[in-house]
Amino acid sequence: MTPRDYWYCFLGVQKREWLRFWQQRTRFASALVRPLLWLVVFAAGFRMVLGVSIIPPYVTYITYETYIVPGLCGMIILFNSMQGALSMVYDRELGSMRVLLTSPLPRPFLLLTKLLAMGSVSVIQVYVFLLIARWGVGVRPPLEGYLAVLPALLLAALMLGALGLLIATWVKQLENFAGVMNFVIFPMFFLSSALYPLWRMQEASPWIYQMCLLNPFTHAVELLRFALYLRWNGEAIAITLGVTLVLSALAIGGFRPQRTRLLGAHLG
Repeated sequence: MTPRDYWYCFLGVQKREWLRFWQQRTRFASALVRPLLWLVVFAAGFRMVLGVSIIPPYVTYITYETYIVPGLCGMIILFNSMQGALSMVYDRELGSMRVLLTSPLPRPFLLLTKLLAMGSVSVIQVYVFLLIARWGVGVRPPLEGYLAVLPALLLAALMLGALGLLIATWVKQLENFAGVMNFVIFPMFFLSSALYPLWRMQEASPWIYQMCLLNPFTHAVELLRFALYLRWNGEAIAITLGVTLVLSALAIGGFRPQRTRLLGAHLG
């Protein structure tokens, strides 16, 4: 295989994911409605109750809306990654992934290409959300932060996409996937720093605070938060990168179409 073969495969998978994204514009709108409702309605209700003090990466007192925007960016990626994993189950058994995996290209490259394609779609949705938050709600990070957060968004998308793919290797029945998704999404989101600072979690309950620290989504959110405000967080980068590598290795090793019986279940 030549580098050109790898490049053509990469472009082909990206193009297909973007065509699917263009044809499913309602999915794009619904992905934005959820975080916007949290930003406008939830933040308005909790603004006075949950005043946020000066905590890194912020250098002054901030509004609650400012605090939760990075967490809601993580929410967009989290939900999209789980939905992407669901679509990958379909593709693996009945669609293009089944054909793609028969190509002579290495399976790790094919799956990582697929994860990058799904991640790039999530990144665009996050940037649209950030622009709406800037001009509609007044959450205005530094302009340079929009560029600095791009690598963090891609890394978070890879980590959560690998998690979704790993879950897809465990779930044998498509009907069970939605339940498993909810079982994963909501604990990861609520037991993180997406909505509340970690110091408040520590004051409320030490064991919940420890669970937040063990949650990789917490560190992905902190990575986005610090990058958006042009600050370095080595711990968040190391943990997010390490979890991404582990989940990717487990997901790629366990992704075997012949292990599932979806096709037989549907035909039966």
